[in-house]
Amino acid sequence: MGRTLIVTNDFPPRAGGIQAFVHGLAARRPADSVIVYAPRWRGSDAFDRRQPYEVVRHPGTLMLPTRGVARRAAELAGGCDTVVFGAAAPLGMLAPGLRAAGAGRVVMLTHGHEASWARLPVARDVLRRIGGGADVVTYLGDYTRRRLATVIPESKLVRLAPGVDTAAFHPGAGGAGVRRSLGLGDRPVAVCVSRLVPRKGQDMLIKAWPRVLRAIPDAVLLLVGGGPSRKALERSAARVAKGSIVFTGSVPWARLPAHYDAGDVFAMPCRTRLAGLDLEGLGIVYLEASATRLPVVAGASGGAPDAVRHGETGLVVDGTSEAEIAEALTGLLADPARARAMGERGRAWVEEEWGWDRVAARFTGILAPDETGATTAATKATATAATTASETGTATGTATGSEPAAERR
Repeated sequence: MGRTLIVTNDFPPRAGGIQAFVHGLAARRPADSVIVYAPRWRGSDAFDRRQPYEVVRHPGTLMLPTRGVARRAAELAGGCDTVVFGAAAPLGMLAPGLRAAGAGRVVMLTHGHEASWARLPVARDVLRRIGGGADVVTYLGDYTRRRLATVIPESKLVRLAPGVDTAAFHPGAGGAGVRRSLGLGDRPVAVCVSRLVPRKGQDMLIKAWPRVLRAIPDAVLLLVGGGPSRKALERSAARVAKGSIVFTGSVPWARLPAHYDAGDVFAMPCRTRLAGLDLEGLGIVYLEASATRLPVVAGASGGAPDAVRHGETGLVVDGTSEAEIAEALTGLLADPARARAMGERGRAWVEEEWGWDRVAARFTGILAPDETGATTAATKATATAATTASETGTATGTATGSEPAAERR
């Protein structure tokens, strides 16, 4: 088995969804077949000692495709057959030099920001050059595939989305304890787990909440996570619905499943901002909520609808509409049987299509298709089938340690 170098700005202990995704991929490879090159971060020394594979840290907190980074990456690539970029932009610009250093195969992961790059004239050209240096460019779902296909040949595009740890995220994961500690009792709870930033839609949840309370006076909105918008959100909550909106702040990863489990409905009505440049690439939180058997309310931003089967595992709403958000929440909180049925279907869907075993097998096929007996074409066929099923409605990462995981989404 050949060795793989993963070059990434996004890696624990720094919190984030991409970080969790890349770590999950590395953790499921044989330990002696992986080396990770990533920036230093607070707590990285302790984190690295716990990993079974080698982690080489760049001295700063950000890597750019500079001469120094290129030189160090080339040194590491010399003993590797494959290079994986944790995010294609911008470090994928290093690909030609790493091929020259001996890497025979280059794989680039993409996320929401590459889909945004595909919309901008100058960034499109850069992304096209980056994609030209890859053998495989992965995408999260149908939305990101469509965007990327405008600048990258479809023959290179293969679906690879994050996995969900269904052993960690499950019904009965400790929600009763969270309810007791927060004094929620058996009140109906809508929970949102995410960074507190405008795109995620906590502000719209707060604006819609008085409408929910008119129908369900004892309902509680539980906002899990930290971020730059917290103070503004707390002021807004105090004005419109004092006492029925609870902020937990950042939550360690180990406690995250319990906070999902404390809810009856999960809601993150994300929205696209900045003329399409700030959007949701997928939304792993929706899948973690589904794994915990919660119905989800998602915003129609970017690839977020790829993580929800509308009308089956949850509802997709206009994240800019207070009325739509309130109607979706009220309908689910007021009808526990309907909510439970959606949650059951969501759990089954995640177990079948989003488990880490499936994701790890797909990643293995992408890295070395000949070793697994699967060709790149077969991998693409599987991805295309999944995308087609998603379009017809029949489709069908988690970091460790003490970092505040609720800020990683």
